[in-house]
This record gives sequence, structure tokens and C-alpha cells, in this order.
Amino acid sequence: MISGALLASCSSGKDTAAPQQQAPANGKITLYYLQKQGDQQYFVEQAQGAQEKAKELGVELKVVNLGQDANKAITELDAAVAQGANGVAIVVPDQAIGPQVIDKAKSAGIPLIASDDVIKDGTGAKAPFVGFNGSQMGDSVGTEAGKLFKAAGWAAADTKIISAFKQDLTVCTDRVNAAKSAFAKAAGADVPVIDVGTDNSPVDAQNKSGAVIGSNPGVKHWVVWGCNDENETGVVTALANSGVQANNIIGVGLGAYLTCKDWAAGKDTGNKSALYISGAEVGRSAIQVLVDKVKNGKELPAETIAKTTIVNKDNYKQAGVNCT
Repeated sequence: MISGALLASCSSGKDTAAPQQQAPANGKITLYYLQKQGDQQYFVEQAQGAQEKAKELGVELKVVNLGQDANKAITELDAAVAQGANGVAIVVPDQAIGPQVIDKAKSAGIPLIASDDVIKDGTGAKAPFVGFNGSQMGDSVGTEAGKLFKAAGWAAADTKIISAFKQDLTVCTDRVNAAKSAFAKAAGADVPVIDVGTDNSPVDAQNKSGAVIGSNPGVKHWVVWGCNDENETGVVTALANSGVQANNIIGVGLGAYLTCKDWAAGKDTGNKSALYISGAEVGRSAIQVLVDKVKNGKELPAETIAKTTIVNKDNYKQAGVNCT
């Protein structure tokens, strides 16, 4: 069962935000959560969790969907500053804007936390972070895939792995690189890995992997993972559309919010397992640490890391996966 708590660490990293502002005289605190891809299920749940915590703590929260637009991220951050934000959590569409984001928050004297994707200032110092450890997540996914491969009795000679991810996003490369290493260790086999670059959406993963599948007609078995559930389920859909049977696919998602849909429908599926990550818990924790900073003067932890757990069709409900 996934824990409702997140683990905070102050042992490493550097708080790059400026010293706290005092809360307004009337006691009102307004926070902003600027999210990339705010229509993805994970981020929808993250916003819901953040709103729940804001209501509980008596603060106002404004959530903004940035899509995948880095320019909009800067514009909305400027707007938040102009409107008197007391604190900001941001999931950047592009980590390259990290120095600009951090500098703007520092200049305005507004506490800032990076949610989900690490950002750094111009010197390489990380902003306080709330989210998941990418390497640990990838290790869990790769280990699970390796165990399933071994249990299936497949041979490396007629198996290939598709690893789908946004290739310029470090949180993605951390995940898939760790998955590759963990798989080799757990499977005890050297299975070829095909990297497929995507925009982290299911449609793009499906489209981009289609060509790969078509150019490998001799492959009997497929193992699939990716940066998120969108990538993994997109590839599994492409395999199914190409005529690959579910029992010849081992797909291990990352998120569980999309992989669970086939389980809920009782479908025979290539989506065998997933690493469950709770966006709601990240959202709640982001608001908690910001309020602790703004209202109580408590330093922002360098890292607040969420726990994760592997789920499948038999235990996803008990683990708390919200399959809508």
C-alpha cells in the first residue's frame, strides 16, 4: 500500500529561493501551482490534492495549466508575482527555463518549489524539490519487467524492449536508464533495447513506436516501459494494433492511472504491471511545505520524496489507484 506521507530531506541541495516574505497583514495567503500538461490524469490528481490541502490549511490556491509552453510558464510566473503570490510551485514544461524561473522568484522574494521535474539556477544549485526520485522509479519498473520476463520463460533471441520517453527531459532519462540496468540484473539476460523519442503523450508514443514495430517482424515477444503511463500504454496499444497478442507483451507502466483502465475493464492486456505514483500526494506536500515556509518561517526542505509501489490487476484498487 502506498504511504500517504512523503519523505523530506534537508541533507543535500540548496534552497535557491529568497528568504520568506511575511504573510499579508490580513492573514490571507495566496499560492500558485503552475503545471505543465495540466490535462494529464496525473497532474489533474496533483491539482486536486493541492486544492484539498490548501482548503485544509485555509489558504487560496490558483492552479494554472501551462500545457507544454515554456514561454507561458514565464508569463504566468510574472502574472503570479504581479498578483501578489506568496509562494509558487511549478512543474516546468522545459527544464532549460530553470535559471530564469528561479531568478524571478528570488527577485520577487517569493518562495519557490520545483514539483516533479528538478530545476537549477545558473550556478547549478537545485530549487527545493517535491516529487519522486527518477532513478528509484526506473529501478522499480525495470526490476518488475525483468521478473515478469524471467517468469514468462522468454528468450532474449526473439525479444526486444521498447523504451519510450521525452529524450530531452532529465527526469525521463533518469527513469529509463535505471530501468534498463535493473531489467538486465533481474532478467539475467541481454535483451536489445530500442529507444523511442516522444513528447510523453500516448498518441505520440503510439505513432512513433508503430514504425519500430513494423521494422522488426521477427520479434515474438515485446517488453515495454517508458517515462510515464502515457508512453507505456501508447506503445502497448501500437503493439496490439499490429496484431501482437497480449500474452506476448510485458508492459510495465509508470503512474498506473492509465494502465489500470484495461484492468478495470477486465480486458486481456499487455499492460501487466505499473509503478503507482500518487500525484495527489505530491500536490498536498507541495502546498504543505509552502505554507510552512510562508506562514511559519520553516525552511523549505531540499527534497521531499514520495513513496511508490508496484501494482497489477489484482491489487491496484487496494493500493488506492484512482482509475477514472
